[in-house]
Amino acid sequence: VQLQASGGGLVQAGGSLRLSCAASGSIFSINRMGWYRQAPGRQCELVAVITSGGYTNYADSVKGRFTISRDNAKNTVYLQTSSLRSEDTAVYYCNGLLTITGGSAVNYWGQGTQVTVFQ
Repeated sequence: VQLQASGGGLVQAGGSLRLSCAASGSIFSINRMGWYRQAPGRQCELVAVITSGGYTNYADSVKGRFTISRDNAKNTVYLQTSSLRSEDTAVYYCNGLLTITGGSAVNYWGQGTQVTVFQ
């Protein structure tokens, strides 16, 4: 099972980016997927999460600016960011709690994708 993240980049403050994370492999179901981020010198923090039932939760710092969504047919989760600020600069990691075929639920991490916001 793999989580492949993409969509990071360099963007001016006030701009937007859409991050994608595709899960592949012997997946029976996706329980929950989300995005975390880690800025230099700071702890990793939850950005947003979406459950199989469509429940979403966001960090207070991104509420109203970021939107998490999922395409079940593609096993893909998206993070649409807008009104980006310099403090959003971080490496963004995709996370998924997946039930693998014939097995139990396992927590997976994708590789990070860098988001850099400049003034």
